[in-house]
Amino acid sequence: MSITTTADGRVVERRKRPPRERAKSAVWHLSLLAVLAIVLYPALWVLIASVKPNAEIITDASLIPSTITWEHFASAFDGLAGVPLWRFFWNSTLIAGLSVIGIVLSCSITAYALGRLSFPGRKAMFGIVIATLLLPGQVMLIPQYLIFSEMEVVNTIFPLVVGKFLALDAFFVFMYVQFLRGIPRELDHAAKIDGAGHFRIFFSIMLPLLRPAIVTSAIFTFIWSWNDFLGPLIYLHEIEKFPLPRLLQSYENTEAVSNYGGMMAMTLLSLIPVVLFFLVFQKFLIKGIAASGIKG
Repeated sequence: MSITTTADGRVVERRKRPPRERAKSAVWHLSLLAVLAIVLYPALWVLIASVKPNAEIITDASLIPSTITWEHFASAFDGLAGVPLWRFFWNSTLIAGLSVIGIVLSCSITAYALGRLSFPGRKAMFGIVIATLLLPGQVMLIPQYLIFSEMEVVNTIFPLVVGKFLALDAFFVFMYVQFLRGIPRELDHAAKIDGAGHFRIFFSIMLPLLRPAIVTSAIFTFIWSWNDFLGPLIYLHEIEKFPLPRLLQSYENTEAVSNYGGMMAMTLLSLIPVVLFFLVFQKFLIKGIAASGIKG
C-alpha cells in the first residue's frame, strides 16, 4: 500500500499490485502492441515505398531505404496522361459527395416510412429490404450494366450514384429504422396535434434527432465511395473521368513499366481526405453506432 497526494491536496492510498498481476498486465499490453504493429505494417510499408527508388521497392524488402527520393510525389502532383491531379480528386469528391447526399436523403426518408408510418404491407416491405442484404452485389453487375448501357449512361458517374438516391443500401435503411425506434412516438403525436404533417414531422423533428445516424452513414458512405474500384472499373473508360482508385490501376500500365513508386505516392495522397474526414467526425461515428445498435 502506497500513499500519494493529489494536485488538490487530497491523500490517496494506492494498493500495490502483486508481481503476478503486473506480469499479466505487461503481457497483455505487449500482445496489443504486437497486434498493432501487424495492423500498421502495410501502411508503414506503403510510406517507405513511396520514397524508395523504383528499382528497390520490389527487390529490397528492408524498411530502411538506402536512398530517399521525392520524385514519386513530384510525378504524382503532375497527374497522369496529361490530366492534372486535381481533376482526379475532383472526380472522387464529386462521386463521394453525391453518394453521401443520396444515402442520407433516400435512406432516412425510407426508414421514416418503414419505421414510423402504418400502412398495409409495411412489415413485408421491411423484410424484403433486409433480405436484399443477402444478395451479393456481383450478381447484379451484368443486369445493371445492360440497363445502363441501354440508357446510354455508361462512361458517366450516373451508374455510380443513382442507386444511392433510390435507398438501395439496405444496411443504412436498417440502421435508420433501428435509431427511429428509440425515439418516443409521443413526439409524433404532439406534432400532429399542433397540425404538423409527415413532411414537417420528418424535417423539423426526426431529422435533427437522427444526427448521430446521419453522420455514421455519411462517414461509411464517403469512405466506401472514395475507395470504390469495381464500379469505376466497369462504368468509366476515359482517364479524365477516373476517380483516384481507378487511377491507381493505370500506374501499372504506364510506358509498359509498373510505376510502383508513383502508385504508392498516389495511394498516400488519396488516403489524406479519408483520414481527415474520419478524424473530424469520429466521435459522432462512435455515438451513432452505439445508439443504433442498442435501440429497437
